[in-house]
Parts: sequence; structure tokens; C-alpha cells
Amino acid sequence: MKGKKASGYRWTICALLFFATTVNYLDRQVLSLLKPRLEEIFGWSNSDYANIASVFQFTYAISMLFAGRIIDRLGTKSGFAWAIVIWSIGAIIHAFSVPIGQSIATVLGFVGIASVSVSVAGFMLSRAVLGFGEAGNFPAAIKATAEYFPKRERSFATGIFNSGTNVGAILAPLTVPFIATELGWEAAFIIIGGVGFLWLFFWFRLYDRPEHQKRLSQEELAFIRDGEAEYELPQKESVVPEAKISWIKLLTYRQTWEFTVGKFMTDGVWWFFLFWLPAYLKDQYGMVDTQIMLPLAVLYSMTMFGSIGGGWFPMYFIKKGLEPYDGRMKAMLVIAVFPLVVLAAQPLGHLTFWVPVILIGIGASAHQAWSANLFTTVSDMFPKKAVASVVGIGGMAGGLGGVLITKLGGALFDKYKALGHIETGYTIMFTICALAYLVAWVIMKALVPKYKPITDL
Repeated sequence: MKGKKASGYRWTICALLFFATTVNYLDRQVLSLLKPRLEEIFGWSNSDYANIASVFQFTYAISMLFAGRIIDRLGTKSGFAWAIVIWSIGAIIHAFSVPIGQSIATVLGFVGIASVSVSVAGFMLSRAVLGFGEAGNFPAAIKATAEYFPKRERSFATGIFNSGTNVGAILAPLTVPFIATELGWEAAFIIIGGVGFLWLFFWFRLYDRPEHQKRLSQEELAFIRDGEAEYELPQKESVVPEAKISWIKLLTYRQTWEFTVGKFMTDGVWWFFLFWLPAYLKDQYGMVDTQIMLPLAVLYSMTMFGSIGGGWFPMYFIKKGLEPYDGRMKAMLVIAVFPLVVLAAQPLGHLTFWVPVILIGIGASAHQAWSANLFTTVSDMFPKKAVASVVGIGGMAGGLGGVLITKLGGALFDKYKALGHIETGYTIMFTICALAYLVAWVIMKALVPKYKPITDL
């Protein structure tokens, strides 16, 4: 039994989730890396770029609300497949944003709406399709983790697949500028966008529900279900859509609001780093194209430690006898302190660009540690049939928080650029990013002071 359990097919599933998340972040980061080049080609202002980026975030946010419900209804396998097909198509059509924008401008012209920037309109539509598809990644991945891992391993498994965000963020600056320089910016969107279709082959071949997974031993299945009465089901159970749980019902629980507040307060920080760091290196250090490859690769490499280490960290407190949720909250308080180093990025940035790169890397690493634990609070307290829906609600809140911080950044950068000191805009934004986690933790702890699982759904 021990040998079979050690074979760990559940970790094969975790690897699939890791690679899907890697592709997810590769696709969404292409635009930010090409922003310095595209703003020169199309004459974008910071506000134009913020509008394009915020369309992705807004669509992603609203779609997250429905993505969780769709994943719950379709099941993890089909739901995840549809998500990656849609977002891969969305990534590819960025290459055709100009003709798409021309079509949009023509249609709007028929209804009397003029002066629409062709490039901005085309990229907005492409980002909307990308955001709609990408919204399915985390609800599906969290649901798959809840299906294949016992509670005591979920934060670690979540940390591993969530580290795919870091690998995607590392690979993007190492590949996108090179592809764009050698083959053109359109090729960067097409090549990176096509990777998702390769992942689909392995997903269909390797994934199935645990009770129907032929590659999973009975010993490992028993290990996965250990102590969870909700899984005491007959082996012949048919796969049917689970009973619908209304959003209104879910919103009556403090546990839902705790997760939602945590996402709203902190997701925007990661969005800001992801979408604006290439622009920051250009604005303050004059770095463009392949010059940003190494700094961003180093920065996002640092986040790997936060994602995996953050998933492991709560085990220290859990082994001392705390409930998983209570151990996670203690770990998250410690994690929330680390982003404060971002406050020193601007004051010390005159020394070398490596100072803010390293300090922001520490803050971004802390975000990944925070995120791994935040996601797992949902599966700690909600039954599996509600996990994807709750993650969707929180994801919507996180996306809306991202819209706010992106729009704020665009406005501040245009304002202070016009005044001749754009660095002030970055100082303000870095301050918001540094303080967000401690504020979020205090509110979350006030909402749910102690572990309290939901038992009436």
C-alpha cells in the first residue's frame, strides 16, 4: 500500500494543472512585454494601455463569477478543456487586432460613433476573449485539487500548480521579446497562443474523476478520501451535474466574504506587477525589448520560492495541532509582512535597477505565497460541490480590484509624466502594493476569526 501511494498519480494531475497555469500566464503577459514597442507603433498613451489591460481584467472578473458555476456544471475535465480552447484563440487573435479594430470602427461608424482608435478597439476585443477563457483556469484547477488531494496536502499542491504563474512569467520575458525582434510582434502572439492546444492532448489522455481513474490505485484513492465522508460513494456512481447552489446562498456566509475581500485587496498587486513592470523599466531606466529579459526573468524566478514555500509554510503550524485554516491564517500574517520591502524600491532605485527588481521580486514572491494559501481557505471550509463557485466569486472580486489598480496606474503615470516626474506615480503605486496584504489580513481575520467549516450546503 505504501509503495502504491508513493507512486502518487495525484501528482501527475498536479503537473497538468501546473503546465496549464504556465500557459495561462504566458498568454496574458505577451501584451505587457510588447507594450513599449506597441505604444510607439500605435501612439498609445498610458491610459490607452490601461484601458486595454483593464478590459481583460474586467472581462476576467465577470467571467470568473460564471466560470466557477460552469466548471461545477460541466465537470472539471470538459470545463477546463473549453477554457483553454477559448483563451488560446483569444491569445492568437491579438495578432489580428488591427483588422479586427478596423471592422469594429466600421460597425461603430454605422451607428454614429466615430473617433475610435482602431488599434485600441482591436486589442480590447482580443483581450476580452482572452479574459473570458482564462477565467476558467483557477476554478477548474482548485476543483481538480480538491478532487485529487486530501485537505492536508491541498495547500502544497496548490502552491505547486500556482507556481506555474511564475514559470509562465519567467518564460515570457525570455521568449516574447526575442520572437518579436526576430519574427515580428504578431508572431509572438500566434506562437505563444498555440501552446495551449498542445496541452489539451495530455489533458484528455490523463485526466478523469478519481473514482473513474484507471491509473489511480485503490490505496491512493482511499488516501485522497481519508476522513471525508462526502466521498463515501459507491464506485458505480454516475457522473451527473451537481446540485446548483445559488450565489445568494453563498454570499450569506462570512467565509465567502473573507475569501472575496482577500482577493479584491491583493489580486490587483499581482496584476500591477505583471502588466506594468516592463513599462516601469522603460520609463525609469530606458530598458526595452531584449534588455528587459534578464531582469524580469530573475524577478519572476524569485516568485517560485514564494509559491512553493508558501504552500508548505502552514504545515509548520498545522503540525503543532492547529486546524488547517488557523495554521494558514498564521502563515498568511507572516507572509503579509514581506511586501513592505517594496516601499524601499523607489528611494533606493537610484543605485541600480537591480535594487527595485530584487525588492519587487520579494513582494511578488510573497504574493504567490499568499495566493496559494488564500485559495486553499475555500477548500478548507466549503464542500467540494461549492468550491469552484466560491473561487469564481472571489476571482471576480480580484479581477475588479485589478481593474481599479490598473486604471489608477494609467491615470497617475500620464499625470506625472506630463509633470516631468513619472517616478512619483510609481512611488504611489508601490506604496499601495506594499500595504495591501496586511490590510486584507486584518479584514479577513475579523470576518472569520476561527476555523468554521460550512456543513449546511
